[in-house]
Amino acid sequence: MFENGTAVVYGTSGVCRVVAQEQKLVRGNYVDYLVLRPVYDKNTTFYIPKNSEEVMAKLRPLLSKDEILELIRSMPDEDTVWIDDNNLRKQKYNQMIGQGDRRKLIKLIKTLYIHQNEMKAKGKNLHQSDEAILKQAEKLLNDEFALVLDIKPENVNEFIVDLMNSESSN
Repeated sequence: MFENGTAVVYGTSGVCRVVAQEQKLVRGNYVDYLVLRPVYDKNTTFYIPKNSEEVMAKLRPLLSKDEILELIRSMPDEDTVWIDDNNLRKQKYNQMIGQGDRRKLIKLIKTLYIHQNEMKAKGKNLHQSDEAILKQAEKLLNDEFALVLDIKPENVNEFIVDLMNSESSN
């Protein structure tokens, strides 16, 4: 299923490529590992034990181009998920990121963008923990979208805006 060269999303670490499959001696037993390297961070390597269901469950296939375009088109219709309580919001938003559900990530990003704009209108900044969550959610989506759409991660937001504008003018 995870052949060498395959790109996957690994938990909250983002888009990685399977670069090897190795067997290592651990406490007297041989364990089979997938070796992952983040696509946009060549200095990190993850060794994923194939016999760990919990860790293997964090691997997800990339969305297809059509799935990404459908997600982008659905953005205006997505609800927001603002939570007033800072601690509860941080907890729930981190859970959403950990789940890796792209639709939930879009809801989260949309919510934080709206709140950020409301705060700017009042001359204030987004809460530091909200800013960190926004950056993490954007990175997860942007890295995956960029690889599948064959664009640079820093160009994903522009791509989304351009697509939304072209869709609304039709």
